[in-house]
Amino acid sequence: MNLRVGFELVFGCSQPTPMLLMLHTHASHANEVLVPDRLLVDPPLPLTHYYDAFGNCCSRLVTPSHGFLTLSNHALLDVAGRPEVAPLDSYQSPVEHLPDECLQFLLGSRYCETDLLSNTAWQMFGNSPLGRPRVQAICDYVHRHVVFDYQQARPTRTAFETWREGVGVCRDYAHLAVALCRAMNIPARYCSGYISDVGLPPPYAPMDFCAWFEAWLGGRWQTFDPRNNAPRTGRVLMARGRDAADVALSNAFGPTPLVKFSVICEPDAGTESLAGRAVASTQQASQATSTS
Repeated sequence: MNLRVGFELVFGCSQPTPMLLMLHTHASHANEVLVPDRLLVDPPLPLTHYYDAFGNCCSRLVTPSHGFLTLSNHALLDVAGRPEVAPLDSYQSPVEHLPDECLQFLLGSRYCETDLLSNTAWQMFGNSPLGRPRVQAICDYVHRHVVFDYQQARPTRTAFETWREGVGVCRDYAHLAVALCRAMNIPARYCSGYISDVGLPPPYAPMDFCAWFEAWLGGRWQTFDPRNNAPRTGRVLMARGRDAADVALSNAFGPTPLVKFSVICEPDAGTESLAGRAVASTQQASQATSTS
């Protein structure tokens, strides 16, 4: 299936402000790319790129002194046209056998307070089967426990606060599940990107960037999505990290309010008959600046 992904972000500018951006599809999709993404900047500005410690492609620029800055990006990928299938290997490795690269994803982080949730995690999941069944039990719990509500979203909400308040958006679902997995000695890392609505019945919610997580099982990273808690068709990774602090779409070192944004993730017209959609939403603008 040929899948189009992209966005348009518009920021208000009142002074030259350095910005750090994480707005590209992840290099792990390189073999699926038909038309590569290219970050477009209006007005044209000098733009540099680098890869961070997690392998994410990052961009740097300085905003204009006044007016608006528009960032846009579109790509075409050849992705599987069927729902995700869970890998067969799902055993849970003892901590002493984990690869070195996994150890950082067992530790607490800015939004995932394993110390505050450890006792709760072992009380709820200590008797569940090891491996994928245990991670799925965590996802099932988070999916039931948290009520999705954009109106109550806030960029500072942590996993412990999500557990205590029982409300949030996709990043909060992911943070809580990540923290509970880490508390159970299962490496887990936060992911952000696009998810299409291919195969789902309408009505559709406004398109947005999404968050999920990966757990180390069966000797590989495996995808879990506590917000949707069901296989999806057309999931495209943009960035990975310990939590949302590592994969923010934009970090501005000065006043640059996001005034408008739109996201698209749909089958390419002429190659698929399945309906997709792209809906701009200024109501969600505050969620896109420092979250994923």
